Amino acid sequence: MTRHVSRRQFLAGLAYGSAAASLAGCDRLTQSAEVDAMLRIAERWTMTSQRLLLSHQPLAREFAESDLSPTFRANGTQMPDSEEYSQLLDGGFAGWRLQVDGLVQRPLRLSLAELKRFPPRTQITRHDCVEGWSAIGKWEGVALRHVLDVAGLLPDARYVVFHCADELERSLDGSGRYYESIDLLDALHPQTILAYGMNGTDLPVAHGAPLRLRVERQLGYKHAKYLMRIEVVATISHLWGGKGGFWEDRGYEWYAGI
Repeated sequence: MTRHVSRRQFLAGLAYGSAAASLAGCDRLTQSAEVDAMLRIAERWTMTSQRLLLSHQPLAREFAESDLSPTFRANGTQMPDSEEYSQLLDGGFAGWRLQVDGLVQRPLRLSLAELKRFPPRTQITRHDCVEGWSAIGKWEGVALRHVLDVAGLLPDARYVVFHCADELERSLDGSGRYYESIDLLDALHPQTILAYGMNGTDLPVAHGAPLRLRVERQLGYKHAKYLMRIEVVATISHLWGGKGGFWEDRGYEWYAGI
């Protein structure tokens, strides 16, 4: 499988080790409006070409148990700095609920037990991080499309937004809280799952407990962790920086296809 890593992702990824370093790197990359415009054009071309190639919804490669990586690094936050999350963790996530709302016919509030009553899917796939490392892990969860089917998409639905518990920057307007978004083509893909298990056990905290997104045809920063809310929208331009994700608002590409 060929990985697509843009010049922006490569350079920004060098600074990904800490939020402050990453933000500084992204600031330097976006100081030139001309460079930013050129990169955005390249991103659109990449997305268009990959969408044409992937229009029949091919699967990402899946592996065998023997291929599992002995070590699987945790990307991004490893423990949300949130009093609400700490209380949920202390209670074994018994009080956690996944809110599903926006452009849906039937808003939902799902417990972990309710999610586990959906038809499960298990897949062994490779995680490709923008920092330059990869690892193979086994994920168990529910296909996102099953949840969206129960909620019922309204005609104007175009994107699915994932709101998370981790806040990487302190901000009054919520712009420092991690979020991500994908379009319906990826949301309805059979390998796009809401994962509650990893390598045969409950999802560890460092990997996004109690629930994380796995969108296997995109780079690691799209795989939002610590999910709290799924919002279905017609456009992503109204969300904080208007680029559709925490890192995208700071210079990363929205479409991170591999």
